[in-house]
Amino acid sequence: MSLFEKNSFRKNFTDPREAVDYIRELYDQSRRYLLKKFDEFSKSEDITGPRVSAYYPYIRVKVDNTKRVDSRLSYGFVSRPGTYSTTLTRPDIFDYYYYDQIRLLMKNHNVPVEVGLSETLMPIHFVLGEEYHVEGGLTPAHLEALPNLFDLPDLSIVDDEIANGTFYPDEGEDFPLSLFTAPRIDMSVLRLRHYTGTNAAHFQNYVIFTNYQFYIDEFIKIAHETMERSDHEAVREARSEYCAFVEPGNVITYNKNIDDNTPDFGGDGARRLPQMPAFHLKRPDGSGITMVNIGVGPSNAKTITDHIAVLRPHAWIMLGHCAGLRNTQSLGDYCLAHGYLREDNVLYRDLHPSIPIPALSEIQLALEQAVGEVTGLKGYELKKIMRTGTVASVDDRNWELRPSIRKNARLSQSRAIALDMESGTIAANGFRFRVPYGTLLCVSDKPLHGMLKLPGMADNFYRNRVEQHLRIGLLTMALLRKTGSERLHSRKLRSFNEVAFQ
Repeated sequence: MSLFEKNSFRKNFTDPREAVDYIRELYDQSRRYLLKKFDEFSKSEDITGPRVSAYYPYIRVKVDNTKRVDSRLSYGFVSRPGTYSTTLTRPDIFDYYYYDQIRLLMKNHNVPVEVGLSETLMPIHFVLGEEYHVEGGLTPAHLEALPNLFDLPDLSIVDDEIANGTFYPDEGEDFPLSLFTAPRIDMSVLRLRHYTGTNAAHFQNYVIFTNYQFYIDEFIKIAHETMERSDHEAVREARSEYCAFVEPGNVITYNKNIDDNTPDFGGDGARRLPQMPAFHLKRPDGSGITMVNIGVGPSNAKTITDHIAVLRPHAWIMLGHCAGLRNTQSLGDYCLAHGYLREDNVLYRDLHPSIPIPALSEIQLALEQAVGEVTGLKGYELKKIMRTGTVASVDDRNWELRPSIRKNARLSQSRAIALDMESGTIAANGFRFRVPYGTLLCVSDKPLHGMLKLPGMADNFYRNRVEQHLRIGLLTMALLRKTGSERLHSRKLRSFNEVAFQ
């Protein structure tokens, strides 16, 4: 397609809904064209022919006056005059998100937005989506010919430079409008299916990470109870706020308390649990709860948050176990992180450990309130079971065997109260990607004080604390939902030269 032809698709809009509808139209048009050509290619014995290409839609806005209507928001505006743009993808997932971002731009700056076809090619792998496995669906001859006819993912344009604050546009180039470009988003959408066993469209805006299956088992139990029809009207009404529960393999259980809901779906035949299984208690507006078992270690924590971040959730928190570092702590006590000592060694290239990760008051207050309501303790009494302080995150599960960590002066100098392997990474990636974050850990052992995590002790701890800890996490998410996304997305997370999109 020539530049002249692409320019014919360019339109200006002053209505955000019309702009989003046109984005969808352009995306679907490009996608249908590629799918049609790929279907012909896969069924034909002739594997030669002209190259087949299509392009992502883009949005562009030119702002001369940066005065805005509401200075309280941390997003929805540009910080200096100029031209800003980004490529767009998957309007089936981001419809409401795009609408809200465009609405705020128009409201704050009173300018139209331009939508058209970009110069960025749509890779065939991304267009085929989560349900198609290219290598398994084509013959060797077709696979060999594929790069000659279709565009493949280009890693030279897929990175996190914008989010990392290291992207500087060339002279005359537009400033970025969002943290992630369309190819970066599409890559993560596919990776989410690979790692979690569920499609990205099922992910909700409030995400809980855990490092133990016990929490997931309890979440599954609660979710299935929520989906069961109740004979009591008040219970039925309370349960009806959630419309469905999704498990790995895209197994969907619909809420029986909603009379017009659809039959359950048996999934797409997942043969085994994925590396980091995800479970989604869904609300119609996407404000439900997603829970992911990330397993052990900062590498997993970085991997999953790298990809969930493109979905622009309103909050994520870590619920897990930790080593208590103070002799005054008891097994089962809670640790509310207000700072992090990061020795995870996975994020230092993107966000140096010397950069502080601030506590976010909205998350901290919700977590503390939830602990109080679930345990029945208030004010000064809450100190009996919960400490607030620094959490240290390391990259070695057997850290107890390393004198260099046990005798690390920084544990004392930072006033660390707990040590784990994931929380610092999750919080740091939340800070890096402008996703509100928090951590509430539960003390399961005290290695520095002779209380190692051993089977009998651990089993007793799991029985006594997991249910309560999860209830605290679920209540926290309900409280954050009531707070509202506008307040959750703190200005602490935004830099002095920030993109407009949330």
